[in-house]
Amino acid sequence: MSESIVIVTGGALGRWALAHIGPDDVLVGADRGALFLLRNGRRPELALGDFDSVTAEEKEDVRRGSAMFVDCDPVMKDWTDTEMAFNWALERKPRRIVMLGALGSRFDHSLANVHLLRKGLERGIECSIVDGCNEVRLIDREATIVRAGYTYVSLLPLTIDVTGITLTGFRYPLVDATLSIGQSLGISNELAGETGHIRIRDGLLLVIQSKDETPFDGS
Repeated sequence: MSESIVIVTGGALGRWALAHIGPDDVLVGADRGALFLLRNGRRPELALGDFDSVTAEEKEDVRRGSAMFVDCDPVMKDWTDTEMAFNWALERKPRRIVMLGALGSRFDHSLANVHLLRKGLERGIECSIVDGCNEVRLIDREATIVRAGYTYVSLLPLTIDVTGITLTGFRYPLVDATLSIGQSLGISNELAGETGHIRIRDGLLLVIQSKDETPFDGS
């Protein structure tokens, strides 16, 4: 599990995304995300989707510019383009999966993409969703949080309850606390230093690092 896979999909994208692509990352473009990669000098290992958000000419550019190309019927497919890309990445058993462009104006797609993190957690693969202002992860035991340019750390349960939450190195610590769906207690915490630690006893907890900026440059 040494491989790192970056999935670029068709949500909000800008030049900020390029900073999250390493030289050895395996690149997957889902729908318009594949076009974004090509226009920024990156060749997708795989481009897939129904390509309903690109023109016929752009689709042909993606076909020619990608190592592998999978064209899906937009009516008959059961999964979103992002989930198909994510499933492909899971089968390769990588060390980590990063999703770029997985958040955007379509809240239904954004929320569905956040839910994909559970599939990665169940496989023991480090997964995250990153945009210009946020990094989203899902944990079921513990995690070390690094500031990495973010201002806030918010905790939101993905199960009905998350119990035994203990925070160290945070401005607002918790000891053996419980967060339930519908509470905002975990919003906008901050690290006291450069790192902090989260430990939980039971449940699934979304860890969202964020900052107040306008990152989307339209490129």
